[in-house]
Amino acid sequence: MIPVTKPFLPPQDSYSKYLTGIWQRNWLTNMGPLASELEMKLKEHLQLEHLLFVTNGTVALQMAIKALNLKGEIITTPFSFVATTSSIVWEGCQPIFVDIDEQSLNIDATKIEAAITQNTTAILATHVYGNPCDVLAIEKIARKHHLKVVYDGAHAFGVEINGKSIFEYGDISTCSLHATKLYHSIEGGLVITKDASLLKRLAYIRNFGFDGPEAFAELGINGKNSEFHAAMGLVNLDYIDQISSKRKALTLRYDEKLKGLRTRRPLWHAHSENNYAYYPIVFESEVSMLNCMNYLKGHEIFTRRYFYPSLANTLPYLTPKNFEVTDEVDKCILCLPLYADLSIEEVDLICRLLLRIQNN
Repeated sequence: MIPVTKPFLPPQDSYSKYLTGIWQRNWLTNMGPLASELEMKLKEHLQLEHLLFVTNGTVALQMAIKALNLKGEIITTPFSFVATTSSIVWEGCQPIFVDIDEQSLNIDATKIEAAITQNTTAILATHVYGNPCDVLAIEKIARKHHLKVVYDGAHAFGVEINGKSIFEYGDISTCSLHATKLYHSIEGGLVITKDASLLKRLAYIRNFGFDGPEAFAELGINGKNSEFHAAMGLVNLDYIDQISSKRKALTLRYDEKLKGLRTRRPLWHAHSENNYAYYPIVFESEVSMLNCMNYLKGHEIFTRRYFYPSLANTLPYLTPKNFEVTDEVDKCILCLPLYADLSIEEVDLICRLLLRIQNN
């Protein structure tokens, strides 16, 4: 059986070494030494000035919306994981969807201005599959209309534009460190901002709003993470280059072997390199996609329709709305297996089966 993804696990003894210290200190959560060390090492690795390690990527989005005091309407994409939209609604704001670009599958920056009203306060865009949005165009629009910008970079760990971290863009960027991600801490997330005063507010929010043992500075939540999660993050950081190298090799193998397949790949940002977090392909039709998906499933190879269906016409707490490009792409998109333990031979098998069923 070949799953669509599999969490990377380091050698058990590497993780166990950290557990000894946790038992000795008896400090399990509340930003212990390992969580603090992970923040420092991630800042160094990603070349960022400010960064917070939090519970997960969803909480990171909720914290971002709260820290920026966002109200009213937030322009966003219907082609993303549900947390992108649910975080907006959870924080009492209204998501306003804008269709995606047919090539990148990110929010179409050319359509954002038409969606702006007097109630718009922000743009929340997703770097889909880690592929950077048109950040310069979005920044220009935001400045013109005095809007805040939040980026959902759940998939974008390690991604850069012209050598600059993708997390440098926007008022706040977030990342997921969930177990299925390229780099993970089992459960976890990151909140990133260049604004030191905003970072201070986010730090208060992460810890219930506490400003000392008996004082409060903000309305807060429990957004902290544990020493056990931080330990996994620290160990996995030692293997990130190895993980990335393996995923790149697998991706290039897919590219080579699937040249004859009647599909297309999302167009990656011209000034950025793929971080190889996912391998999505867009089929010519939903029928063709389903035929291939079910054929692979019959051989115990599992794929994922990521993202399907559109958030704009799926969620029971929102009025359904259709978008031409999103509604076409989400029916035809399929993510193939991609993870560090996947072998070249397994990729070759997947490719042979796809070509066989499509050519029959």
